[in-house]
Amino acid sequence: MLSKRIIPCLDVDHGRVKKGVHFVSLTDVGDPAEIAAAYEKQGADELVFLDITATVEQRPAIVDTIEQVASQVFMPLTVGGGVHNVADMQRLLHAGADKVALNSAAVRNPELLTQGAEKFGAQCMVAAIDVRYNDKMQVYEVVVDGGRTPTGKDGIAWAREAVERGAGELMVTSMDKDGTKAGFDLKLYQQLTAAVDVPIIASGGCGSTQDMVDLFKQTNVDAGLAASVFHFGELTIPDVKRALQKEGVPVRWS
Repeated sequence: MLSKRIIPCLDVDHGRVKKGVHFVSLTDVGDPAEIAAAYEKQGADELVFLDITATVEQRPAIVDTIEQVASQVFMPLTVGGGVHNVADMQRLLHAGADKVALNSAAVRNPELLTQGAEKFGAQCMVAAIDVRYNDKMQVYEVVVDGGRTPTGKDGIAWAREAVERGAGELMVTSMDKDGTKAGFDLKLYQQLTAAVDVPIIASGGCGSTQDMVDLFKQTNVDAGLAASVFHFGELTIPDVKRALQKEGVPVRWS
């Protein structure tokens, strides 16, 4: 079994790291470059940087902030937010990103995933998918624009299409669980890993080391992403890795 990855996420709004619940009620956490450097020292396997207001404000991601973060860390960096075309992807990769995450833009124009994969390789293309369970539809519905806009799309079906279009990895967030610290939506990730054969990053709901243990013991995802518990010092990367190792889940130690 490959080592499981533990990934902190920096949700960035106008150059500051923010964190909320269900994508709203944002609290300022700090400077992204300083926080990124601290996570690297802790032994994070990768880092995700999401400019959470770029798409809604119809602007490109803040490249200078990404450059500052990339200058502080040597672990893989995935960047998303404000990506509308291949030129935007190229700017992010030149600024220091290793992978580009496409969310709302890919839902509206799936061909972007194909164009990016053809130019930069599928390994650079991450389909970021936000879902909320829709009781009426009885599916995990895709939402875009930072959770503001429901699409009517079945999240599992969209995950399959995204992979067919060229995504080499999926980063899937449960909006129902986001910021709640109530545990990951295990049913969601069980369905996803049965549907696609690319690495999946699970996001939304981590509140304890046991939540990470449950995620990796009960699903086949490749990585667990968390923000609040790391940002506010409730957990550290070594805390999580020690708990996983104790349960027989393989992890990487720097």
